[in-house]
Amino acid sequence: MGRIGAKDIDAIAIVILCAFSAMFPPSNPGFFMVKDYPDERTALFIDGANLYSAARSLNFDIDYKKLLEYFRKNTYLKRAFYYTALMEDQEYSPIRPLIDWLDYNGFTMITKPTKEFTDAMGRRKIKGNMDIELAVDAMEMANHCDHIVLFSGDGDFRRLVEAVQRRGVRVTVVSTIKTQPPMVADELRRQADHFVDLVALQPYVERSGGRPQRPIEPQGDEDDFFDDEDAVAN
Repeated sequence: MGRIGAKDIDAIAIVILCAFSAMFPPSNPGFFMVKDYPDERTALFIDGANLYSAARSLNFDIDYKKLLEYFRKNTYLKRAFYYTALMEDQEYSPIRPLIDWLDYNGFTMITKPTKEFTDAMGRRKIKGNMDIELAVDAMEMANHCDHIVLFSGDGDFRRLVEAVQRRGVRVTVVSTIKTQPPMVADELRRQADHFVDLVALQPYVERSGGRPQRPIEPQGDEDDFFDDEDAVAN
């Protein structure tokens, strides 16, 4: 029998590894980020409008009670922040019942009024950007947690993710690439320590009983609502 060379050893190792992977496939590869680190101090940062748009594009709605219970069960959850802009001049805001429920049920709510203006074409425009508020809170919480879970696909947060990583905090981004186009910016996905597609979370956080008819705030055409950088661009 001839000697076994280095190439033969490498080939045998690859065969063994493939066989092992086939025997023990990951049940849900997206969830190692919490279940492998149950004692990590974890904070959730939810970009409300962005997460709602991602879930809507996947044809389901988030049950925030289930979402909170999932992370409380699998991590040492320090805080869950939810960010959204509100039109305060309306007699009734369609998103207010959700905001009130979250405020009473374990979420830290951060809201601010939207701003309305008229562009050069005479069109009514409304803008509401919560990026600064989220970034400031994340930088403050970085000193008190080991893991930040960011529910957003906004590429503007790439620099924030990099900054908290330099403080030794692990960052998971939750969004989706299952839509056309993907809801998550490529640069944000690359910067994150882990990326979890919202589709993987769906069985754990989907609202039962079908999609609700909650309208997006503010109501109107999609191009009537845009962020600060869009106002500059236009």
